[in-house]
Amino acid sequence: MSEKQHQAEHRNRPTGEAFRAFMGQDWAPRPGGLPELTEAARYAAARRQVVSAAFPGERLVVPAGGLKVRSNDTDYVFRPHSAFAHLTGLGADREPDAVLVLDPVHEEDGTPAGHEAVLYFLPLADRDSTEFFADSRVGEFWVGARPTLASAAAELGVGTRPLGELEDALAKDVGPGGVTLRVVRDADREVAELVDRVRGRSGAVTEQDEQAVLEADQALARSLSTQRLVKDEWEIRQMAEAVEATARAFDAVVEQLPEAVARGRGERWVEGVFGLHARHAGNGVGYDSIAAASEHATTLHWIRNTGDLHPGQLLLLDAGVETDSLYTADVTRTVPVDGTFTPAQRKVYEAVLEAQEAGLAACRPGNRFKDVHAAAIEVIARHLLDWGLLPDGVTLEQTLDAEEGQFHRRWMVHGTSHHLGIDVHDCALALREDYVDGELREGMVLTVEPGLYFKSEDLRVPPELRGIGVRIEDDVVVTADGCRNLSAMLPRTADEVEAWVRAGGRRD
Repeated sequence: MSEKQHQAEHRNRPTGEAFRAFMGQDWAPRPGGLPELTEAARYAAARRQVVSAAFPGERLVVPAGGLKVRSNDTDYVFRPHSAFAHLTGLGADREPDAVLVLDPVHEEDGTPAGHEAVLYFLPLADRDSTEFFADSRVGEFWVGARPTLASAAAELGVGTRPLGELEDALAKDVGPGGVTLRVVRDADREVAELVDRVRGRSGAVTEQDEQAVLEADQALARSLSTQRLVKDEWEIRQMAEAVEATARAFDAVVEQLPEAVARGRGERWVEGVFGLHARHAGNGVGYDSIAAASEHATTLHWIRNTGDLHPGQLLLLDAGVETDSLYTADVTRTVPVDGTFTPAQRKVYEAVLEAQEAGLAACRPGNRFKDVHAAAIEVIARHLLDWGLLPDGVTLEQTLDAEEGQFHRRWMVHGTSHHLGIDVHDCALALREDYVDGELREGMVLTVEPGLYFKSEDLRVPPELRGIGVRIEDDVVVTADGCRNLSAMLPRTADEVEAWVRAGGRRD
């Protein structure tokens, strides 16, 4: 549920009954009819069936989360919790404080027979209510009209109830020998506390049970996260849409490089250009864009973006467009600002590209997720060894040893890949055996993103390499016989990248 700010009231709101009656009069009828069931909701229904089968007979509580204060009486733009979005089909800034409840259904003999999905939310208020004109957080005058119970039911294909009925619904039949409750705790602290109170009042949970209950809640969250490892066909289309929009935004950034150089504070100009296209094409950016020039590119998560751009530098742009359904791309390109790599820059770039090619080749069913990193990092380590940067006497096999080696990670400390989807680092709660050690399967969407980062103060490397940071990242979907590079439309080889920059972002 929404965070509250406890502060003095400075607004002068009319409170008289005559004014309230006046505000509720003489409005045209609202548009009639109901929306059709959305495509997103049809796929969400199939996902709920998977969850239902995993937790028979239990009541499952999946909150959207609430509004969060940005400053004083202003809120951040709302984004629903990923598990909620995945199981409802609601994206963008839809329905803060809503809670999806999967209510168990039983046969006459008590055998579990699936779940009924019910969405509890704050429906559209009548125009004769004070909320209509006076509530600056949820009122229609202030933030626009919300759906009605009927329209949300038609759009999503679920039952709908007012949010005020949630507590009684959660408490129904809960108790020793009764219905078990599970909640996605991190989605909404207030809803989690409500579930705990219901459990406590029912006598279903004793103090000795508290740890077991927390673990049960965690198991639900982990299951919902792990379920997203393999994307359905609709999700893959959303990912392709996100990547295509991202590629267009990258073109726009490259076109604007001369302007970014001329204006100063060019990293901010790059960030702004990408953000403009992301906001226009979808919901916005899927994560804070990294627009890192020169030395800043050696800081892996450089999001300050305060630096200038100059000819002769490299620009590392790591950014992704998020669709209205919340599926995000995650692409990185490293480009010479003036269209020409120096010999040292090209040397590093081509080593990273070779590593990425090895990682891409490892993205195929039957391989393990960790094989992608192993393939890429072996190339990285071999180049570092050939360049004389590893400790004296260390062999390739020794540096690749997970326990006693890893010296190469001084220049690439991150992994090569992660799952991608409704979160930029998707499926983060999945166990290691399902993620890192898990087998790649058709429908998984991954990044492949090796890099090399030579800090300017690193005396281990020759002067010509200091201050160079390169990362190349693409988004791929695992297919029946390999993988499909969703971002392959963007230039990758050094020659292609130079031509792209010189052509002002136009691709052949």
